[in-house]
Amino acid sequence: MRDSASDVAEIRNAVHLCIDMQNIFAPGGLWATPWMERVLPTIATIVSRHPIRTVFTRFITPQDPEDRPGQWQRYFQRWHQATRRHLPPSALELVPALNRFVPPAAVIDKPAYSAFSNPALASLLIEKKVGTVVISGAETDVCVLSTVLSAVDLGFRIVIVEDALCSSSDVGHDALMTMYRTRFHGQVDLVTAEELEEFWRE
Repeated sequence: MRDSASDVAEIRNAVHLCIDMQNIFAPGGLWATPWMERVLPTIATIVSRHPIRTVFTRFITPQDPEDRPGQWQRYFQRWHQATRRHLPPSALELVPALNRFVPPAAVIDKPAYSAFSNPALASLLIEKKVGTVVISGAETDVCVLSTVLSAVDLGFRIVIVEDALCSSSDVGHDALMTMYRTRFHGQVDLVTAEELEEFWRE
């Protein structure tokens, strides 16, 4: 059962962290995420309400597999066509519907799944005195998951907009929603985009 709206406290001092809504994950992209088209209008609406409080992340692949440590080398040997040596630069750009908000929205590039794999993100949030991170984007069970767990460890309150996430796996998405509700109560809130509008008071 979903958290009731009455359980969600008012959202203050928040930043909207939109994860990896890039052309590589869009229809026709190398790692196309089937749900992206469905959630993109919802994400664009959230950004349009809070452009100056939005930070987009981009997953930036290496030039060559050897440029990354450990198991990442094996990963990009398998996905060699995703390295920047083979990938068109436009594939790593934000999708046009969101790129138009930059600026005032900010962009943080990251080398790994978690948005916090780039230390600049935590520094930016601390500088802005952010207490709550509102999360949308791709993919629910990979980069979004890694980012949420990093943010929890750093002490941020997390608000996940559940109808503004996309994944390639229905099973993975549903499992994560269940985990947040049953294991992270008090640290992670789940809301719809409509509820977010109600509770986020800047």
